[in-house]
Amino acid sequence: MIAMNDMLWIMPAAPFAGFLVLALAGSRLPRKWIAAVGAGSVGLSMFAALFAGCSFMSAPPGMHAYVQVLRTWIDVAGFSPKIAFYLDPLSVIMVLVMTVVGFLIHLYSAGFMRDDEGYARFFAYMNLFVGSMLTLVLAEDLLLLYLGWEGVGLCSYLLIGFWYKDEVNGYAARKAFVVTRVGDTAFAIGLFLLYSNLGTLQIQELMYRAGQQWAPGSVLAVAAAALLLGGAVGKSAQLPLQTWLPDAMAGPTPVSALIHAATMVTAGVYLIARTHVLFTLAPAVQAAVAVIGAATLLLAGFSALVQSDLKRVLAYSTISQIGYMFLALGVGAWSAAIFHFMTHAFFKALLFLGAGMVIISLHEEHNMFKMGGLRTQLPLVYRTFVIGALSLSALPLLTAGFYSKDLILWEVWSSKSGGPLLWAAGLAGALLTSLYSFRMVFITFFGEAKTKAGGKPGMSMSVPVVILAVLSVAGGFVEVPVHFFTGFLAPAFPPVQSANKAAGEIILQIIAGIVSVSGIVLAWFLFLRSPHYDKTLSQSGFGSLVHRLWFAGWGFDRLYDVLIIKPFLWAAKVNRDDFIDLIYLGVVWTSAGINRFLTFTQSGKVRWYVTGVAIGAIVILGIVVLL
Repeated sequence: MIAMNDMLWIMPAAPFAGFLVLALAGSRLPRKWIAAVGAGSVGLSMFAALFAGCSFMSAPPGMHAYVQVLRTWIDVAGFSPKIAFYLDPLSVIMVLVMTVVGFLIHLYSAGFMRDDEGYARFFAYMNLFVGSMLTLVLAEDLLLLYLGWEGVGLCSYLLIGFWYKDEVNGYAARKAFVVTRVGDTAFAIGLFLLYSNLGTLQIQELMYRAGQQWAPGSVLAVAAAALLLGGAVGKSAQLPLQTWLPDAMAGPTPVSALIHAATMVTAGVYLIARTHVLFTLAPAVQAAVAVIGAATLLLAGFSALVQSDLKRVLAYSTISQIGYMFLALGVGAWSAAIFHFMTHAFFKALLFLGAGMVIISLHEEHNMFKMGGLRTQLPLVYRTFVIGALSLSALPLLTAGFYSKDLILWEVWSSKSGGPLLWAAGLAGALLTSLYSFRMVFITFFGEAKTKAGGKPGMSMSVPVVILAVLSVAGGFVEVPVHFFTGFLAPAFPPVQSANKAAGEIILQIIAGIVSVSGIVLAWFLFLRSPHYDKTLSQSGFGSLVHRLWFAGWGFDRLYDVLIIKPFLWAAKVNRDDFIDLIYLGVVWTSAGINRFLTFTQSGKVRWYVTGVAIGAIVILGIVVLL
């Protein structure tokens, strides 16, 4: 009988094997075989994850965790990290969501990318990405986690710049790689600090030693948590390293759905959740996580409200929704953050795939203001897209997004680390979310049709969005009425430190529901019923200024250009011939001088060559005799 532990290595190994097959032989395979290898390898990971997850839930292992050690990776001077996988309730949820959503996106890609000349290359990169992400979340120690971390960073560069012949796409890929590299550097320094002070990178042992050796608020605990937070904000596109994600929409739409809905951008959320002991030992850093999340969800929400590109609206929405997860992590609501990660993966993947179907039907048109009237031309896309928008907007009682967002808002209010101010920020973000979500729906699918749809999507694209639409509704019911989801995660996290858990939850749920519905109604009024109000406001002097500021992502790109990029380029130009270059120039001059001297020995006169040989022989014999 197959045991649960037999499934762990298959999860990352299957997509890695798919990558190798497609990288080595993809150019010689028919497209059907390419799709079968690409989607099939991730499908195998999904079945392995489902089997392991069901086995774990039906018969939890001792200590609620299972470790599979494959081999010792390095063994030098007492440093012996292992290639080992760790399965606990947190990693069970992560691999289930990633493989299910990943498989659906791969299935969708078989139809979406069918005419692309880089078909095999696309699936090879996607397989490599999924394998790297599964390595990240299953890793038993931080070094293997960091390997997966860097793997998804590389794959994001390859996939965002997939259509590399367009210079804009290449720039977006480089930007994503460089900006996230800032956070990756902080993460790497954090690993050095942790190992040098605690003597291990094995995650569970590391958390135990940190709790035993470091006092809450100690300098080392704060430094370690701050460095890991630096890595998290880079990968998860949170302030101040959020600028790469909107430009990353240059990649194919399935890439946006995979990287920016269920996998790479949630790596930072996973890192903080997995190392939560360090953050509880550094209350100031944990508070910073909450503040960063609250600020990010608001700033990104305002930016999403004025975008014209359909995918950029969803990009800013992703930044904002991950802000909710950071907000939850910052107040110690660990399970609520992971719950929102799951529901967000469902409805955001659905919205990205729906946007891709719209774009491909309109001959690569991205501008929402050139769409309109698509609810009759693309009825399936319209219905599933609305379901995704309703879940994103947290429509009360009926959608998965409501239950996860409501849980975050309640625990932000009731937690000792939260309070009314952070709760108000989350509530304002909920209003913005409903407003920009249905602005997107009304402009794209209602009104006068400005571009005729060229055709309806096939089954390989339709089936995944229907399944994701069902999950976007049903996914929230794993928590109500018996709190199954948070109960399952309970062994992985400490309980929320609540200041006021006795009463008020129903009232706050009603307030949150009213706010979400109000945003939808306001969007209907401003963008469908009376759009001239929005036009008048955006064209006024102050409104135009604010519109430009939000449209440009609050000017962070320009700020970094002025404060960092231009000064660096200027300094590099001024210091082009610095003293360090003199060392290398000296090597060049010395080599050239020796060469010129030796050319004098090449006279072409044989008698001089013989004389030189004789002198050399006499010198060698003299040395032998004397020594």
